[in-house]
Amino acid sequence: MVDGATAGLFLDAAGAKAVGASIAIAFTGLASAIAEKDIGTAAIGAMAENEGLFGKGLILTVIPETIVIFGLVVALLINSA
Repeated sequence: MVDGATAGLFLDAAGAKAVGASIAIAFTGLASAIAEKDIGTAAIGAMAENEGLFGKGLILTVIPETIVIFGLVVALLINSA
């Protein structure tokens, strides 16, 4: 049987906000990593054929990082509410 003091640990609002913020960061980080893996592989293949594509490959590799920034903004908004 769970008493009132122990049940409060599982239903804490601050803990729920922390879990929500961590989910926002984790999923955006994972999605960004998967996207960067695919884009980086293609960019290296393209640069192997034409070295002049280095700038475009670098820009395209950095673009998925904005997804993580959006996840960080969402996490900060969740924690500030």
